[in-house]
Amino acid sequence: MAIIKVQKGTKDILPTEMPLWHFMEEKALEIFTKYGAKEIRTPIFEATELFARGVGDTTDIVNKEMYTFEKSERSLTLRPENTAGVVRSFIENGMHRLSAPVKLWYKGPMFRYERPQAGRQRQFHQVGIEVFGIKQPTADAEVILMAINYLKALGLNDLTVEINSLGCPNCRENFKTQLKSVIKPYLSELCPDCQERFEKNPLRLLDCKVTECKEIYAKPEIQKVIQGDFICEECSEHFNELLGYMDELGIKYERNKLLVRGLDYYNRTVFEIKSNNLGSQNAVCGGGRYDSLVKNLGGENTPAIGFAMGMERLASLLEGKQEEKLTAYIVSNNTREAIKLTEELRSKGISCEFDLTNKKFVKQLEKASKVAKYALILGEDEIASGKITIKNLETSEQKTVKIEELSL
Repeated sequence: MAIIKVQKGTKDILPTEMPLWHFMEEKALEIFTKYGAKEIRTPIFEATELFARGVGDTTDIVNKEMYTFEKSERSLTLRPENTAGVVRSFIENGMHRLSAPVKLWYKGPMFRYERPQAGRQRQFHQVGIEVFGIKQPTADAEVILMAINYLKALGLNDLTVEINSLGCPNCRENFKTQLKSVIKPYLSELCPDCQERFEKNPLRLLDCKVTECKEIYAKPEIQKVIQGDFICEECSEHFNELLGYMDELGIKYERNKLLVRGLDYYNRTVFEIKSNNLGSQNAVCGGGRYDSLVKNLGGENTPAIGFAMGMERLASLLEGKQEEKLTAYIVSNNTREAIKLTEELRSKGISCEFDLTNKKFVKQLEKASKVAKYALILGEDEIASGKITIKNLETSEQKTVKIEELSL
């Protein structure tokens, strides 16, 4: 009978890898809690309409990458990202009535049907933040700082922030019109995806990775529009104030006018954080403002900003963590006494195991040396005298004490 294997684009996270994942999750709780953020857990599947309206029906995610299925004549989708789900929960649970800012963080699996590659799977995990209720650039600065401090807590210190402003909807429409006018003469030379984006979502043209398209977008007349100052005075003031906060905080950043992000809901501030860990630059965080999303999904007009990080990508840049050893391993051929003592120690908060198969002493000691810090030897002599021998498996020192005086 053929072995059933893990599905393409998915991956088992094995026990040897879990210490690193626990480390990333614990640091998220620690850092985000310092900023007053509360954890939220939303369902893994939502109404398909949520992502079509929230993420945007012109995006690759909605058009090509979602896992959608029908159940009882309802269209449901495994979440491809979590901002839309958090916004839905924010609206549905009346969080707009809470005092602003409302800061929510999450972690969990997302699903996109795309070509698997290093650090990117079809089932992948994200950790992220969403902050609601503050329109001022102070929120932008704090969210970026939160992301940086989380990455630094993980041990990623060589970080660069790339930042841009997409402006408000009016700014964006003006930019789209100018961009389309200079690109139109080259339309037939663009890749099929770009030809489709030209009408549906021209900002996404700047995201294209096809060499021939990138060469066209590098032409002087196109670069003049891209590098031009198309945002209005109010959006410009917001952006310049944000850069002032970042200067004040000592955050290294670069203005990147090609940075547009891949989702329709972004406006004004967009950013990516790149890590130079392991000698090569890797994007580890992306985010931005989405001031119209809450209203677009049926809520009140509420400014918002957030970010997300791929945890598989983070794990690939971090050193593995050693598995935590058990405190004690009981070595005994008297299983009744061993199981009783094991449970007594566990009830006191001591991690402990004994040999369930009652192997020979030497085999039990070998196992103890691999999985525990101490071997607790409970032989016939120890049982008869009410004592136990404690062996330190790191130093090989050992001593015999009364069982009631056992302390580790």
